Amino acid sequence: MNKHKELITLTNIIILVTIFSYFIQINIQNGNLLFGLNLYFFEAQLYYQPLSTIFAHGGIEHLVMNMIVLWQFGNLLEGYIGEVRFFIIYIVGGVLTSLLTLGYIYFGDPFTNVVGASGAISVLMGYYALKVKEERKGIVVWIFLISFVPLAFGIPVAWYAHLIGFVVGFLFGIIF
Repeated sequence: MNKHKELITLTNIIILVTIFSYFIQINIQNGNLLFGLNLYFFEAQLYYQPLSTIFAHGGIEHLVMNMIVLWQFGNLLEGYIGEVRFFIIYIVGGVLTSLLTLGYIYFGDPFTNVVGASGAISVLMGYYALKVKEERKGIVVWIFLISFVPLAFGIPVAWYAHLIGFVVGFLFGIIF
């Protein structure tokens, strides 16, 4: 296979856009609040937040961790389902996950600001878990681990976004 073709994947382009977006976010005053997902969606009419939060991150470690998972898993899934379906599942599923997460924030935790690609990555995981039954148990365990183990160490994690994303991806798998 052509090595350049392997490097130029939609997943890798999304990773580059995410890294670029993160550096914009950290160089803008209140970038976390503007690009994250929070009640400013309603109060300041920041209607782009369900998309921008996918590209915003809480720190360089958060960014690197999510991009490694996206690189490994996204490229695998993209090769399996193709670029168009991958793009729809990642972006549309990510935005839908953000909107549902916004409902959780509104009714359950109004002072929260959610950032990160993990909700959209969880959509990919849910989709894959439905389609590849042999991997399902491992992926479900992984979702629970990344959602709840950090909480035990006092690390704030939007566990609900992971679970919502996983369910959205599973439903996308049924629809597609």
